[in-house]
Amino acid sequence: MPHPRTSPSPVFVVLVVLAAVLTVTTLQVVFLRAPTEAQMGIIQKVFYFHVPSAYAMYLGAAACFAGSVAYLLKATDERDAFAKAGAEVAVMFGTVVLVTGPLWAAKAWGQYWTWDPRLTTTLLSFLVYVAYVVLRSFGGGGEAERRFAAALGFLGAINLPIIHFSVRKWSGQHPQVITGKGGGLQHPDMKLAFALGMITFTVLAAVFIWSRTRLVLAESKLRRIEREAVELGLGEEA
Repeated sequence: MPHPRTSPSPVFVVLVVLAAVLTVTTLQVVFLRAPTEAQMGIIQKVFYFHVPSAYAMYLGAAACFAGSVAYLLKATDERDAFAKAGAEVAVMFGTVVLVTGPLWAAKAWGQYWTWDPRLTTTLLSFLVYVAYVVLRSFGGGGEAERRFAAALGFLGAINLPIIHFSVRKWSGQHPQVITGKGGGLQHPDMKLAFALGMITFTVLAAVFIWSRTRLVLAESKLRRIEREAVELGLGEEA
């Protein structure tokens, strides 16, 4: 019988099952129920993944920010693990954003990339969290590295409001589909597909943050035990 502490939380199990059901349902609605947009064609369906993944990236960044600030106030393995998990989720969903966006742009603008304000600020934020993950993966797990990464997590969040309001502030080519200025979601099934996409990616982000936090925390505890074992071994030899 497994030790109670190693057993998955019932809430986590429910979230995993819910994420699986929502993913299958969303794919069905997007590709089999939602109509194909007249002007953009099949590529318009990228929208149902592009925007929710951007929102999920925000959630990961928010988790990284919360964990980083909490760690700077009081350093604990739990807060560090939460911040690192948030950064990894931000990178993962940010990759989806930066892959699906150019697919839309190639059809809408005739080119995969322009230095549009929202695209540029999104890329900047993505690179900040990539730097965080690279630092934590290859820079060691010492206190100095953790604090420097926490500072990156704090600074990365500052750019998020700039991404959101960049289209209104500096115009640019990026469409505002939800507000209707970019064509809108006219058909009820399009709105359903978008709503399901937002819910699905929110649950997926929660599952990934939760699972990665547990794993990172377990890795930190294992490294701590290894260091203590080495110190005890050296002490016995002396």
